[in-house]
Amino acid sequence: MAERSTAAVDGSAADRSDAADTTDAADTEDPTGAAETPAAEAPAAAAADPGATDTGAGEPPVTATPAAPAAEPPAPDTPPRPPRAGVPVAEMHSGHKLATRYRLEECVTRLDGFSSWRAVDEKLRRAVGVHVLAAGHDRADAVLDAARSAALIGDPRFVQVLDAVEEDDVVYVVHEWLPDATELSTLLAGGAPMEPHEAYELVTQVSQALAAAHRKDLAHLRLTPSAVLRTGSGQWRIRGLSVHAALHGAEADDPGRTDTEAVGALLYAALTGRWPYEGDAYGLAGLPKHVGLIAPDQVRAGVHRGLSELAMRALAAGSPAAAAHPRLCTTPAELSGACAELPRIRPPERQYPRPAPYQQTTYQQGYAQSGGHPGGPAARPAAAVPPPAPPTLPGRTGKAVKWAVSVLLIVALALGSWQLADALINHDGRKGDSGNSAAQPGAGGGTGGGREGGKPVEIESARDFDPYGTGSESPSSVPAAYDADPSSYWETKWYTSAAFGNLKEGVGLVLDLGEPKRVGSVKVSLIGDSKLTAMATPQDAASTPTDLSGFEEFDDAAGTNLTLKPTKPVVTQYVLLWLTEIPPSNEGNFRGKISDIQIRS
Repeated sequence: MAERSTAAVDGSAADRSDAADTTDAADTEDPTGAAETPAAEAPAAAAADPGATDTGAGEPPVTATPAAPAAEPPAPDTPPRPPRAGVPVAEMHSGHKLATRYRLEECVTRLDGFSSWRAVDEKLRRAVGVHVLAAGHDRADAVLDAARSAALIGDPRFVQVLDAVEEDDVVYVVHEWLPDATELSTLLAGGAPMEPHEAYELVTQVSQALAAAHRKDLAHLRLTPSAVLRTGSGQWRIRGLSVHAALHGAEADDPGRTDTEAVGALLYAALTGRWPYEGDAYGLAGLPKHVGLIAPDQVRAGVHRGLSELAMRALAAGSPAAAAHPRLCTTPAELSGACAELPRIRPPERQYPRPAPYQQTTYQQGYAQSGGHPGGPAARPAAAVPPPAPPTLPGRTGKAVKWAVSVLLIVALALGSWQLADALINHDGRKGDSGNSAAQPGAGGGTGGGREGGKPVEIESARDFDPYGTGSESPSSVPAAYDADPSSYWETKWYTSAAFGNLKEGVGLVLDLGEPKRVGSVKVSLIGDSKLTAMATPQDAASTPTDLSGFEEFDDAAGTNLTLKPTKPVVTQYVLLWLTEIPPSNEGNFRGKISDIQIRS
């Protein structure tokens, strides 16, 4: 399998069971959200009841015979036995090497016949995560298939699978390890909710990532707060795509609905700090019993109304609350579309700490206490007295200075007024000259004397243009690009690089002029240095093209204030402004922003 040189992630795939599954023998949870089987309890349980049968989910019951070695009491130094009878376990220890390359460092989770480790890739000298299970495990083939399928998605929003191998009676899956990432369960510890903008970014990024995975017939099915990570740059990443479900034997009749409800539960927890089901889970308090599913804004005051409605649309399917929400979201793609329909939620303003008041040094304090003589006797503190006013000049000298200063001020004001009037007169003269010269015919795309020529061309309507993506790129803010208000703007979705995260060639806006009109120049104002290409359809185009092949390029430029002109005026009804490179934003990602568009004939 091809390896990717990426940063690492805590890879414990053994997440804690769902909130409803409270029958596990050990109700403990490690930092990755997985319940770990104590090494000392498994041998004792096997010795106490040699005929016990396994009741683990997804496994057939296996009865231990009296002659089996498991019936004998283990020695104190015997390695821990498998947590379930009949399930083969690959015995590993710290320092063990897989393929003479991956050195196991620390066991993060040991559960249900498999173990998860933090390891070191000695070939590339980087930290990785490794899931290990015996080749004879009944889920070994499913884990290998899931890992190999997940490795092909190549989406940076998922923790990448780096290797999946079966050798020496052992199956192991190697994945990224992100040391700077924090689990959502850790961020929500203590029951404190997130800011609305942060919760919006969470549900938007996670739903978009899962929608992309479902388009390739991949599902998660084990999406919990410990499977969602926030990196140091503020981006959200998902670990365990398909692999977690294979490790735990999780299945679903409707994978899309299962993943959508899981995203809704994450949004609910982010808005309220509580788990949306009865019973505590993942360090969060559950809802009160016998009240059913209630909206987040009824659980906690001040919850964003749009996000509260969005969480219920994802969670209410199949519950009595579905009748109150006719527009339910049953797939990640529908949930992603609902996120795009929400009005923009701005991030909170950054709070700067107030400077500490000035404090005197020890020497200054001692000097003041000694009455102005260092080392002298301490004097009684006196009441605060305002500093004395500077002495005035006596007699005729003082009056002369005052008159001189007054005269100088008057002269300075007169000179300044004269210079200002002269500058205004000269400016009006130059403006008139340039206007007269602009009226004369000439070359240069209709410009003369530094002033744009041609009449303004009205833009009837516009729409976003994303032929290589979902087909939609922030449609709600499109009118802000040509409303003659520089403070408003249309912006693209966020990406991980200036080249749209290598996901597409670009995005843009299609401007509808209502009918074929003459276009001599297009002036575009952008926020941040960007690269832009202007294109137009032929004069006889009956409708907006669906891809770039229907447009003809006539100019391109880079910068913030661009004027794009064809070599000769064109007659067209549809003008495409195509962004090919976008600038970084203050959110730690990359977005394109267009604040104003003017077209002249």
